[in-house]
Amino acid sequence: MDKTINSVKAAAAAVVGLLTGLWGWLGWLAVGWIGAMALDYLTGSLAAAKAGQWSSGRARDGIWHKCGMVVVVAVAAGTDLLLSLVLANLPLAALPVEYAGLVCPVVLVWYIVTELGSMVENAVAMGAPVPRWLVRLLEQGKAAVDQAGDALDGEGGDGV
Repeated sequence: MDKTINSVKAAAAAVVGLLTGLWGWLGWLAVGWIGAMALDYLTGSLAAAKAGQWSSGRARDGIWHKCGMVVVVAVAAGTDLLLSLVLANLPLAALPVEYAGLVCPVVLVWYIVTELGSMVENAVAMGAPVPRWLVRLLEQGKAAVDQAGDALDGEGGDGV
């Protein structure tokens, strides 16, 4: 058992080290998002169990939902990579600054704020009192990130 726990710790440390070593602050943002997803899944499962509504099917749906989020973050990272390559190699699209990425950080922050809001909802479902100002702060944070993302494409909207 101790060997398994140590292996899990080593693997987690390796993933965190890899993400933060390769991506710097963006890696820490990714680590925070992964942690938020795990905590949201755990609190959602606990809230469903408390309500007597936990089922393996719903749990699987939650995992599929999280897998879809991973795909969206990968697409956002790929978009940033593509934009940085194009801007670095096409003289017609030259910028006076180096493009370090914008799409992926905005997507990650949007997902983190969404996960935090979901955790608050799960806490309420478990019977915990939640200050209204925290709920409003998370709502305003998500709205601000939505506004920043909308400015990228020039449209309004809250996702697909």
